[in-house]
Amino acid sequence: MLIKTPAELAQIKKGGHLMGIILSELYRSARPGVSTWDVDKEAEAKIIASGGTPAFKGYTTRVSDTPFPSTICASVNTDLVHAIARKEVKLKKGDIFSIDIGMEWPFKKETKNKEKGKKLTGHPGASRGYFTDTAVTFALGEVPAPVKKLLAVTKQALEEGIKAAKPGNSVAAIGKAVESYVRSQGNYGIVRDLVGHGVGHAVHEDPHIPNYYDPALEKIILKPGMVIAIEPMISLSNEYRVQTKPDGWTIEMVDQSLCAHFEHTLIITSRGNTVVTRRPGEDKEVFW
Repeated sequence: MLIKTPAELAQIKKGGHLMGIILSELYRSARPGVSTWDVDKEAEAKIIASGGTPAFKGYTTRVSDTPFPSTICASVNTDLVHAIARKEVKLKKGDIFSIDIGMEWPFKKETKNKEKGKKLTGHPGASRGYFTDTAVTFALGEVPAPVKKLLAVTKQALEEGIKAAKPGNSVAAIGKAVESYVRSQGNYGIVRDLVGHGVGHAVHEDPHIPNYYDPALEKIILKPGMVIAIEPMISLSNEYRVQTKPDGWTIEMVDQSLCAHFEHTLIITSRGNTVVTRRPGEDKEVFW
């Protein structure tokens, strides 16, 4: 995992702060009757207006992939992550909706220096900006008590992972904290095929940060200057297996159970950590 410089961390903090504001505005504006495509267009406009560019739009993992077409991952009900925003998918009362959003900030298109014939890129000292990543899942209107608890447990699981993310602890300690908390709350499924990750210079960096205890990760020690994204993904059943839909991107639970996803980007500091994507008034939010 890369250690970021103080100058890089300052940029990540600024971008993360803006990302938190944008996500807060998005989930508050999502309501029954609105399409996930509408939310996506709003997200892209807000990111660009802030001086950034969408991190997910056009993303591929392999050259053969179809680039991801949305600004956000717009997952509804049994869709866990990576759902493409679509005009025909209208939010309705009783849905649970996950918005996963990433941004590169600051972002400037390459320009040509006419005098010297050289390209000028990005912010001073770098060819591009820095990446942050965050997500929430929330209910649209009234939902049954078990669904409310699913959202509450997943949200708190993220906080338990954040508490464990401090210098001297291992990456394994984060997964252990998340898993221990979720297991204490009931018979939920903890997704294993999708994990948190390093972030900053790219959307995804090493190491993988699972939401379960992996003893092999005891050897990876957290140090000040590391930047990571923690993202519990939990199903209402005890199922942990997922599958990809025919669109090549959307990932759903194998058993079609409801599922939730929360995520924050944080910097490991000498005293603990700083969560850079906190939303304004986050401690008073109610998602169910």
